[in-house]
Amino acid sequence: MHTNRRHFLSRLASFAGVAAAVPFFETPQGKSLLRLLDESQNRPIADLVTDERYWYQIKQAYTVSPSIMNLNNGGVCPQPRVVQEAVERYNRLSNEAPSYYMWQILDQGREPLRAQLAALAGCSPDELAINRNASEALETIIFGLRLKAGDEVVLTRQDYPNMIQAWKQREQREGIVLKWISFDFPIEDAAAITRKFAEAFTPKTKVVHITHVINWMGQILPARDIAREARKRGIEVLVDAAHSFAHLDYKIPDLECDYWGTSLHKWLCAPFGSGLLYVRKEKIKNLYPLFGAPDPESDDIRKFESLGTRSFAIEQAIGQAVHFHRMIGSELKQKRLQYLKNYWAERVQRLPGVKVKTSLHPDFACALAVVTVEGKTPAELGAFLFKEFKIHTTTIEWENISGVRITPNVYTTTDDLDVLVQAFNTLTK
Repeated sequence: MHTNRRHFLSRLASFAGVAAAVPFFETPQGKSLLRLLDESQNRPIADLVTDERYWYQIKQAYTVSPSIMNLNNGGVCPQPRVVQEAVERYNRLSNEAPSYYMWQILDQGREPLRAQLAALAGCSPDELAINRNASEALETIIFGLRLKAGDEVVLTRQDYPNMIQAWKQREQREGIVLKWISFDFPIEDAAAITRKFAEAFTPKTKVVHITHVINWMGQILPARDIAREARKRGIEVLVDAAHSFAHLDYKIPDLECDYWGTSLHKWLCAPFGSGLLYVRKEKIKNLYPLFGAPDPESDDIRKFESLGTRSFAIEQAIGQAVHFHRMIGSELKQKRLQYLKNYWAERVQRLPGVKVKTSLHPDFACALAVVTVEGKTPAELGAFLFKEFKIHTTTIEWENISGVRITPNVYTTTDDLDVLVQAFNTLTK
């Protein structure tokens, strides 16, 4: 673990070059945030986690609505002002002479951006492709793997619908066999989860699909443990990291997977429509790209970026999101999100008829949680929270999981969550 001083200085150093060029940091709010960061450099992370003054300054870096409390960050996260400003700046530049500024200027920024993302992800730049979302990244893997009729894929009923549908399409078209397992979450036993996956493996199993954080209710799966069991049997490992990257403090190699995909517009707070694909270097050659490439059997990760025209403004502004994330720091961010989830969940679960259906243990969940109230359907609970308190959430009804999902972010304060607790108090009186 870094010392607090090194931790802060590394964040500030990576951020300093951006701060001078971005309008937000020339505003009173931006200057105040930079001063606070400077003042906080020697403070323990444990102190910063609960320092509301610190997080109020972080909130000023966002443009979230003052009239609606957004507690559905599990869907898509808002971008801090520096990211929004970058998108607007690059978009204006592109429109001055699109074919020149897009293809000859901004396109040259992809390799430096790839290097930034690789440093954050802890892997080689030659193992990362910049895509538009987790679905595109993961479907590149799902449709690119060389499988034949009778080959088995192990996955769960709690995986994300887009991925399930992609696998079902391969099943329908090519005759691969999907081996389903299902869980009753929450589960606070990593060995039991791993064992259930391992018990589904057979000599015909070629791939295991692991959702690192279950989007419906926030359960963290022991991805590395499952991967180790798979790799012992020669099974390839695909990780859906849509909700774990820039949410949990880890590096891709920690998971020991072969393939990995995420949406950067979720917890990294990058522009909408940005994602990332990881393929272990030795696996690139045999994975076919989703879109046609000059050499589909190339071992160059860039073959997965043959998307045609894309938004260079969105792509290049990802770099600002990386800087902003590093400014906070992965460890501090995860601990703050865990603290916020437990702050409201511990209070509401004491109320009559209220049940939190997500673990409060940091090893098994972080920011996302699902809650129910006896006598209320998820739709009724969600409608009450918004109508009476203007709290935006989302309702969940999916494979053994039912309730309202509540998801704070780094701009959420405990004052915000006190309003949420008040709402539950009102409802259960």
